[in-house]
Amino acid sequence: MTEPESTVINPDVKQKDPSEALVIAVTTRAIFNLEEEHKLYLEKGKEEYARHQQANQDKPLPPGTAFAFIQAAQYVNEKILESNLAEKDLFDILVLSNNSPESGVRIINSAKHYGVSAALVFQQEVQAPSTPLRVVFDGDAVLFSDETDQVFQEQGLEGAVRYERAMEAVPMGEGPLKAFAMHLGKIRKKFSQEKSPIRTYLVTARSGRDMGVRAIKTLQEWGLAIDEAFFMDGAPKGPILAQIQPHIFFDDGLHNIQGAQDVGVPSAWVPSCY
Repeated sequence: MTEPESTVINPDVKQKDPSEALVIAVTTRAIFNLEEEHKLYLEKGKEEYARHQQANQDKPLPPGTAFAFIQAAQYVNEKILESNLAEKDLFDILVLSNNSPESGVRIINSAKHYGVSAALVFQQEVQAPSTPLRVVFDGDAVLFSDETDQVFQEQGLEGAVRYERAMEAVPMGEGPLKAFAMHLGKIRKKFSQEKSPIRTYLVTARSGRDMGVRAIKTLQEWGLAIDEAFFMDGAPKGPILAQIQPHIFFDDGLHNIQGAQDVGVPSAWVPSCY
Protein backbone atom coordinates (compact mmCIF):
# COMPACT_ATOMS: atom_id res chain seq x y z
CA MET A 1 0.00 0.00 0.00
CA THR A 2 2.91 2.24 -0.67
CA GLU A 3 1.89 2.94 -4.24
CA PRO A 4 0.57 6.39 -5.20
CA GLU A 5 -3.10 6.75 -4.42
CA SER A 6 -5.65 7.15 -7.18
CA THR A 7 -9.35 7.89 -7.09
CA VAL A 8 -11.54 5.00 -8.16
CA ILE A 9 -14.72 6.44 -9.63
CA ASN A 10 -17.91 4.61 -10.51
CA PRO A 11 -19.35 6.29 -13.65
CA ASP A 12 -22.85 5.92 -12.18
CA VAL A 13 -21.95 8.42 -9.44
CA LYS A 14 -22.13 12.09 -10.33
CA GLN A 15 -19.64 14.23 -8.45
CA LYS A 16 -20.56 17.69 -7.22
CA ASP A 17 -19.37 20.92 -8.79
CA PRO A 18 -15.97 21.45 -7.09
CA SER A 19 -16.31 25.22 -7.47
CA GLU A 20 -19.35 25.17 -5.14
CA ALA A 21 -19.14 21.94 -3.15
CA LEU A 22 -17.05 21.42 -0.04
CA VAL A 23 -14.82 18.54 -1.14
CA ILE A 24 -13.60 16.14 1.55
CA ALA A 25 -11.21 13.31 0.65
CA VAL A 26 -10.69 10.27 2.88
CA THR A 27 -8.76 7.08 2.31
CA THR A 28 -10.26 3.60 2.27
CA ARG A 29 -8.30 2.79 5.45
CA ALA A 30 -10.07 5.70 7.17
CA ILE A 31 -13.61 4.81 6.15
CA PHE A 32 -13.15 1.04 6.57
CA ASN A 33 -11.11 -0.92 9.09
CA LEU A 34 -8.38 -2.49 6.97
CA GLU A 35 -5.82 -3.08 9.70
CA GLU A 36 -5.75 -6.87 9.29
CA GLU A 37 -5.51 -6.53 5.51
CA HIS A 38 -2.73 -3.95 5.84
CA LYS A 39 -0.81 -6.29 8.14
CA LEU A 40 -1.20 -9.05 5.56
CA TYR A 41 0.14 -6.72 2.87
CA LEU A 42 3.19 -5.83 4.96
CA GLU A 43 3.94 -9.42 5.95
CA LYS A 44 3.14 -11.34 2.74
CA GLY A 45 3.13 -8.78 -0.03
CA LYS A 46 0.83 -7.27 -2.63
CA GLU A 47 -0.12 -10.48 -4.43
CA GLU A 48 -1.28 -12.27 -1.28
CA TYR A 49 -3.16 -9.14 -0.22
CA ALA A 50 -4.94 -8.99 -3.59
CA ARG A 51 -5.83 -12.71 -3.41
CA HIS A 52 -7.24 -12.19 0.10
CA GLN A 53 -9.36 -9.22 -0.98
CA GLN A 54 -10.69 -11.06 -4.03
CA ALA A 55 -11.48 -14.19 -2.00
CA ASN A 56 -13.38 -12.07 0.55
CA GLN A 57 -14.93 -9.59 -1.86
CA ASP A 58 -18.45 -10.39 -0.63
CA LYS A 59 -17.49 -10.09 3.06
CA PRO A 60 -18.14 -6.49 4.23
CA LEU A 61 -15.27 -4.69 5.91
CA PRO A 62 -16.01 -3.25 9.36
CA PRO A 63 -16.46 0.54 9.59
CA GLY A 64 -13.34 2.60 10.22
CA THR A 65 -12.63 5.78 12.17
CA ALA A 66 -14.02 8.16 9.53
CA PHE A 67 -17.16 6.15 8.73
CA ALA A 68 -19.48 8.01 11.11
CA PHE A 69 -18.10 11.34 9.86
CA ILE A 70 -18.90 10.39 6.25
CA GLN A 71 -22.43 9.30 7.15
CA ALA A 72 -23.06 12.49 9.12
CA ALA A 73 -21.84 14.62 6.19
CA GLN A 74 -24.18 12.75 3.87
CA TYR A 75 -27.00 13.32 6.35
CA VAL A 76 -26.34 17.05 6.04
CA ASN A 77 -26.59 16.75 2.24
CA GLU A 78 -29.86 14.88 2.58
CA LYS A 79 -31.36 17.62 4.75
CA ILE A 80 -30.18 20.32 2.33
CA LEU A 81 -31.69 18.50 -0.66
CA GLU A 82 -34.97 18.09 1.18
CA SER A 83 -35.30 21.86 1.00
CA ASN A 84 -33.87 22.38 -2.49
CA LEU A 85 -33.13 19.56 -4.93
CA ALA A 86 -31.15 21.96 -7.11
CA GLU A 87 -28.78 22.96 -4.29
CA LYS A 88 -25.12 22.68 -5.26
CA ASP A 89 -23.51 23.85 -2.04
CA LEU A 90 -23.06 20.32 -0.68
CA PHE A 91 -20.41 18.02 0.71
CA ASP A 92 -18.65 16.09 -2.05
CA ILE A 93 -16.89 13.15 -0.43
CA LEU A 94 -14.17 11.33 -2.32
CA VAL A 95 -12.78 8.05 -1.06
CA LEU A 96 -9.22 7.54 -2.27
CA SER A 97 -7.73 4.10 -2.77
CA ASN A 98 -4.49 2.55 -3.94
CA ASN A 99 -6.19 -0.80 -4.50
CA SER A 100 -6.18 -2.39 -7.93
CA PRO A 101 -9.61 -2.58 -9.62
CA GLU A 102 -9.71 -6.31 -8.75
CA SER A 103 -9.01 -5.96 -5.03
CA GLY A 104 -11.04 -2.73 -4.93
CA VAL A 105 -14.25 -4.71 -5.55
CA ARG A 106 -14.40 -5.52 -1.84
CA ILE A 107 -14.33 -1.80 -1.02
CA ILE A 108 -17.21 -1.14 -3.39
CA ASN A 109 -19.20 -4.09 -2.07
CA SER A 110 -18.62 -2.92 1.51
CA ALA A 111 -19.94 0.52 0.59
CA LYS A 112 -23.02 -1.11 -0.93
CA HIS A 113 -23.53 -3.22 2.18
CA TYR A 114 -23.64 -0.16 4.43
CA GLY A 115 -25.98 1.74 2.14
CA VAL A 116 -23.48 4.28 0.92
CA SER A 117 -22.77 3.98 -2.79
CA ALA A 118 -21.50 1.38 -5.21
CA ALA A 119 -18.32 3.36 -5.74
CA LEU A 120 -15.45 5.06 -4.00
CA VAL A 121 -17.14 8.39 -4.66
CA PHE A 122 -20.24 8.55 -2.54
CA GLN A 123 -23.75 9.38 -3.68
CA GLN A 124 -26.33 11.12 -1.55
CA GLU A 125 -29.10 8.51 -1.91
CA VAL A 126 -28.00 6.65 1.23
CA GLN A 127 -29.40 5.58 4.56
CA ALA A 128 -28.24 8.52 6.65
CA PRO A 129 -27.84 8.54 10.42
CA SER A 130 -30.33 10.53 12.48
CA THR A 131 -27.63 12.61 14.08
CA PRO A 132 -26.13 16.00 13.27
CA LEU A 133 -22.59 16.36 12.02
CA ARG A 134 -20.53 17.45 15.04
CA VAL A 135 -17.18 19.13 14.37
CA VAL A 136 -14.86 20.44 17.09
CA PHE A 137 -12.10 22.96 16.40
CA ASP A 138 -9.22 24.05 18.58
CA GLY A 139 -8.57 27.80 18.50
CA ASP A 140 -4.96 28.95 18.22
CA ALA A 141 -3.01 27.51 15.26
CA VAL A 142 -6.18 25.78 13.99
CA LEU A 143 -9.06 28.23 13.51
CA PHE A 144 -6.89 31.21 14.40
CA SER A 145 -3.28 32.00 13.56
CA ASP A 146 -0.51 30.94 15.94
CA GLU A 147 0.45 34.51 16.84
CA THR A 148 -0.56 34.19 20.50
CA ASP A 149 1.01 30.75 20.79
CA GLN A 150 4.29 32.28 19.65
CA VAL A 151 4.02 35.02 22.28
CA PHE A 152 3.29 32.33 24.88
CA GLN A 153 6.40 30.37 23.83
CA GLU A 154 8.57 33.48 24.07
CA GLN A 155 7.08 35.32 27.05
CA GLY A 156 5.05 32.76 28.99
CA LEU A 157 1.42 32.92 30.09
CA GLU A 158 1.59 36.41 31.59
CA GLY A 159 3.09 37.79 28.37
CA ALA A 160 0.39 36.08 26.30
CA VAL A 161 -2.37 37.53 28.51
CA ARG A 162 -0.88 41.03 28.21
CA TYR A 163 -0.66 40.63 24.45
CA GLU A 164 -4.28 39.50 24.19
CA ARG A 165 -5.53 42.41 26.29
CA ALA A 166 -3.57 44.89 24.16
CA MET A 167 -4.89 43.30 20.95
CA GLU A 168 -8.44 42.67 22.16
CA ALA A 169 -10.05 44.88 19.52
CA VAL A 170 -7.95 43.43 16.68
CA PRO A 171 -9.24 40.21 15.06
CA MET A 172 -6.78 37.34 15.04
CA GLY A 173 -5.23 36.10 11.83
CA GLU A 174 -6.55 33.13 9.91
CA GLY A 175 -5.55 29.62 10.92
CA PRO A 176 -5.18 26.66 8.55
CA LEU A 177 -8.78 25.44 9.07
CA LYS A 178 -10.49 28.81 8.92
CA ALA A 179 -11.54 28.36 5.27
CA PHE A 180 -13.00 24.91 6.02
CA ALA A 181 -14.89 26.25 9.03
CA MET A 182 -16.25 29.17 7.00
CA HIS A 183 -17.55 26.85 4.26
CA LEU A 184 -19.09 24.62 6.92
CA GLY A 185 -20.69 27.73 8.40
CA LYS A 186 -22.04 28.72 4.98
CA ILE A 187 -23.80 25.37 4.69
CA ARG A 188 -25.06 25.63 8.27
CA LYS A 189 -26.72 28.98 7.58
CA LYS A 190 -29.17 27.26 5.24
CA PHE A 191 -30.99 26.00 8.32
CA SER A 192 -32.47 27.49 11.46
CA GLN A 193 -30.44 26.82 14.60
CA GLU A 194 -33.05 24.35 15.84
CA LYS A 195 -33.16 22.32 12.61
CA SER A 196 -29.52 22.50 11.58
CA PRO A 197 -27.91 19.09 10.86
CA ILE A 198 -24.53 20.62 11.67
CA ARG A 199 -23.17 21.54 15.09
CA THR A 200 -19.79 23.20 15.52
CA TYR A 201 -17.75 23.70 18.68
CA LEU A 202 -14.70 25.62 19.79
CA VAL A 203 -12.69 23.82 22.48
CA THR A 204 -9.63 25.89 23.30
CA ALA A 205 -6.99 25.89 26.02
CA ARG A 206 -7.52 29.65 26.39
CA SER A 207 -8.93 31.12 29.56
CA GLY A 208 -12.37 32.60 29.01
CA ARG A 209 -11.72 35.34 31.55
CA ASP A 210 -8.38 36.57 30.26
CA MET A 211 -8.20 35.45 26.63
CA GLY A 212 -11.72 34.55 25.56
CA VAL A 213 -12.97 37.97 24.48
CA ARG A 214 -10.64 38.31 21.51
CA ALA A 215 -11.51 34.81 20.28
CA ILE A 216 -15.24 35.57 20.39
CA LYS A 217 -14.77 38.97 18.73
CA THR A 218 -12.73 37.34 15.97
CA LEU A 219 -15.49 34.82 15.25
CA GLN A 220 -18.02 37.65 15.17
CA GLU A 221 -15.83 39.66 12.79
CA TRP A 222 -15.59 36.66 10.48
CA GLY A 223 -19.34 36.02 10.68
CA LEU A 224 -18.62 32.47 11.83
CA ALA A 225 -21.29 31.12 14.16
CA ILE A 226 -20.21 28.46 16.66
CA ASP A 227 -22.85 26.50 18.58
CA GLU A 228 -20.80 26.15 21.76
CA ALA A 229 -17.43 27.45 22.93
CA PHE A 230 -15.43 25.91 25.77
CA PHE A 231 -12.50 27.84 27.25
CA MET A 232 -10.61 25.16 29.13
CA ASP A 233 -7.98 27.36 30.85
CA GLY A 234 -5.37 24.66 30.23
CA ALA A 235 -7.49 21.77 31.50
CA PRO A 236 -7.53 18.46 29.56
CA LYS A 237 -9.93 18.43 26.62
CA GLY A 238 -10.73 14.72 26.75
CA PRO A 239 -13.64 14.89 29.24
CA ILE A 240 -15.53 17.60 27.32
CA LEU A 241 -14.89 15.80 24.03
CA ALA A 242 -16.33 12.65 25.57
CA GLN A 243 -19.51 14.62 26.30
CA ILE A 244 -19.74 16.22 22.85
CA GLN A 245 -18.87 12.98 20.99
CA PRO A 246 -17.83 14.78 17.78
CA HIS A 247 -17.39 13.05 14.46
CA ILE A 248 -14.04 14.83 14.11
CA PHE A 249 -11.82 16.97 16.36
CA PHE A 250 -9.06 19.21 14.97
CA ASP A 251 -6.14 20.25 17.20
CA ASP A 252 -2.48 21.21 16.80
CA GLY A 253 -1.38 19.63 20.09
CA LEU A 254 -0.44 15.96 20.02
CA HIS A 255 -1.26 15.66 23.72
CA ASN A 256 -4.81 16.80 22.93
CA ILE A 257 -5.01 14.33 20.04
CA GLN A 258 -3.95 11.59 22.43
CA GLY A 259 -6.54 12.77 24.96
CA ALA A 260 -9.22 12.56 22.26
CA GLN A 261 -8.12 9.06 21.27
CA ASP A 262 -8.23 7.98 24.91
CA VAL A 263 -11.97 8.74 25.01
CA GLY A 264 -12.66 7.26 21.56
CA VAL A 265 -13.03 10.55 19.65
CA PRO A 266 -11.80 10.62 16.00
CA SER A 267 -9.22 13.37 15.70
CA ALA A 268 -6.98 15.05 13.16
CA TRP A 269 -3.64 16.64 13.97
CA VAL A 270 -3.01 20.10 12.47
CA PRO A 271 0.79 20.54 12.39
CA SER A 272 2.01 23.83 13.86
CA CYS A 273 3.81 26.26 11.56
CA TYR A 274 6.48 27.19 14.09
